[in-house]
Amino acid sequence: MDQALPSALGDALRPILPGLAEEMIAAIGREVPEYARPLEGPFGRGLRAGVEQALGRFVETVIDPTADEDPGFRAIYVALGRGEMRAGRSLDALLSAYRLGARLAWERCVAAGQAAGFDPETLYRLATAIFSYIDRISAESVEGYAAEQSATLAERQRRRRALVRLLARDDAGAEEVRDLAQLAIWPRPATVAGLVVRTPDADRLASRLGGETIAAADHELTLAFIPDPGAPGRRAELTAALNGTPAALGPTVALERAAGSLARAQAAFGLQELDLLPPASPLLSDEHLPALLLHGDGALAADLAARALAPLDDLRAGARDKLVETLRAWLDEPGQVSRVAERLHVHPQTVRYRMAQLRELFGERLDDPDARFELALALRASAPAVSATT
Repeated sequence: MDQALPSALGDALRPILPGLAEEMIAAIGREVPEYARPLEGPFGRGLRAGVEQALGRFVETVIDPTADEDPGFRAIYVALGRGEMRAGRSLDALLSAYRLGARLAWERCVAAGQAAGFDPETLYRLATAIFSYIDRISAESVEGYAAEQSATLAERQRRRRALVRLLARDDAGAEEVRDLAQLAIWPRPATVAGLVVRTPDADRLASRLGGETIAAADHELTLAFIPDPGAPGRRAELTAALNGTPAALGPTVALERAAGSLARAQAAFGLQELDLLPPASPLLSDEHLPALLLHGDGALAADLAARALAPLDDLRAGARDKLVETLRAWLDEPGQVSRVAERLHVHPQTVRYRMAQLRELFGERLDDPDARFELALALRASAPAVSATT
């Protein structure tokens, strides 16, 4: 308190405190809608203790201003703020109760001070002290509310990150998902889609994506699940939130198949980073199923290309590239010399010449459907730039 009040004033106020506490509690229950309930159990005991201690603390500061420095008093009102947050209420009700209490305290304390013979100037300073005191305990409750809100948000985010990792597992049980979703305050959607994007700030990405998106960091990547991805406007929101950052989106699936959607997004993103798929934002993995099928096992694709295209191994690089280009075009449009020539921007005779070379190298394989299919796969497996455009 800025200027000490007479200690005798504290002695004059003490006798009115029990009755004032009861009057405040009754008024709060009557005039603050959120507290209009039987003041029993933990809530009622907490409210009563808060009122009684607030009044007692105030009178102690009248007698001894240093009493206001006791951290135990401060903790009471910080705890009240935390309790309001845990109860799911805003601070408006508690602050309204404080203001109501201040008004009643002012009225009763002034009356007691007048009855004890204190002069108007002292009573004016008493009024200032009462409202200053209420401002302080209000600030303490606001601090407690904010601290609990921050802790609750941090815990929710931690649980949502754990939920992402759980949903990414093939063996995640439905009950386990349900229980963790409840703890994370995550309304389980009917459908989800997995998303992979290169950014380590998973929480920020989830916030930008909105719509109850959950995300978790995986080294330099973020793995996320987009709820109800087929909802109107959802794709546009996703594109805007990614803002051009390359990402891969898995198919829309039921929640119990979330791991499969994320796995497909991860596979597509891996090919995207190898320039085997375009750097879309987001890349829709199900629009590139042939590439995912072909490159699902990189070693297998490499072995296929090495074996099927082995006849070209002894050629110089330039000659090999021209024959590979021609073979690819011819397999896409078999027997169409003019169309192949137009596609390659060469003379038809050049196409015939190169095809003669290819027939010499591959023989009857160029006429066998299964062999042609294998060659087409091999060419796509060994030509990243071409695969990225198909």
